[in-house]
Amino acid sequence: MNIYLDNAATTAQKPVVVAEAMTQILTGEYGNPSRGAHGYSLAGFRVAEKARNQIKELFNADQRYEVAFTNNATVSLNEVLKGLIRAGDHVITTSWEHNSVLRPLYQLEAQGASFDVVSSEAVTGRLNYEEFAEKLCPETKAVVCNHASNVTGNLLDLKWVKDFCEEHGLYLIIDASQTAGLIPIDLSDGKIAALCFTGHKSLYGPQGTGGVCLLKDLPIEPVITGGDGMQSFSKVQPKELPTLLEAGTINIPGIAGLTASVQWLMKKDSSEKLGDYFYQELQKIEGLTIYGDFNSPRVDVFSVNIKDAESAIVSDLLWEEYQIATRPGYHCAPLMHDALGTADRGTVRLSFSTFTTKAEVDTALEALKNLASR
Repeated sequence: MNIYLDNAATTAQKPVVVAEAMTQILTGEYGNPSRGAHGYSLAGFRVAEKARNQIKELFNADQRYEVAFTNNATVSLNEVLKGLIRAGDHVITTSWEHNSVLRPLYQLEAQGASFDVVSSEAVTGRLNYEEFAEKLCPETKAVVCNHASNVTGNLLDLKWVKDFCEEHGLYLIIDASQTAGLIPIDLSDGKIAALCFTGHKSLYGPQGTGGVCLLKDLPIEPVITGGDGMQSFSKVQPKELPTLLEAGTINIPGIAGLTASVQWLMKKDSSEKLGDYFYQELQKIEGLTIYGDFNSPRVDVFSVNIKDAESAIVSDLLWEEYQIATRPGYHCAPLMHDALGTADRGTVRLSFSTFTTKAEVDTALEALKNLASR
């Protein structure tokens, strides 16, 4: 039997209600929302609006926020960063970031913006928060942070960062790829300008879904423009949200599946906490290096290496000999691996979901122990 421990990339096991909701759309009478006054279009519109309200409820967002749907958090982050940051602006970010933040920032840098990176400690990956103030300058416009590292599982001190941004009048952009649906996120204080999320990880929705929950008065320009179904003679994208960020046809089947998974999550009881158990047992394996800060709040993402072995070789052996799916390499987070000292070989990442069982965790521990003893 296969064991799936690559949930930080995507959750492979989904609630049954996701497929049911998507099938209902694909076999029913649903058209493009806001593309007509007929029943098919109105049915699609109602699906989208239900989803927006569900996301707002999940994040406790009030009337100051609107939800725009995208394909994933990468698109959301590109939309927000490239729509908000101009030549001459400065951004503070961290070494935790995924390339979905770093590559847009490199593009913006080439266009005249600038950014600085708050560093992390070796091995633990703990963020050096004192550097936020050191990186601050008169041109600083925004802070963009990963809510949880997809390499170490370390969780951002979100309250600290929100207070820092409020004190200095900065826009705060949060990448919630690893935490949406897993860690409670409260937007009711209005201190987060844009919360970018993806549907296919701990929200248990289908791939190709995601979005951004953002303040309605955020001075953002659209990156992608096109049809809106309403103002056809306008030469510019309508300024109203969510139309501003939703040019073209949105993914109604996927959005229906995402709504179903969010509803399922909000009704679900807390699952068994396997992370602490896994970490305690990992420490008993001789020759294993464990990366991350285990003295602070975190998510169930674990990066390890066995002696001097290449992470890709270890991950291949876990699959070939034990049918355990893990993720080796650099996880699209190069600065994090620079900080951890793993830029030469990456790490083997094991990540859990609500469907992960203790029996699966025990099998993974035994497999790692066997490989380490070679």
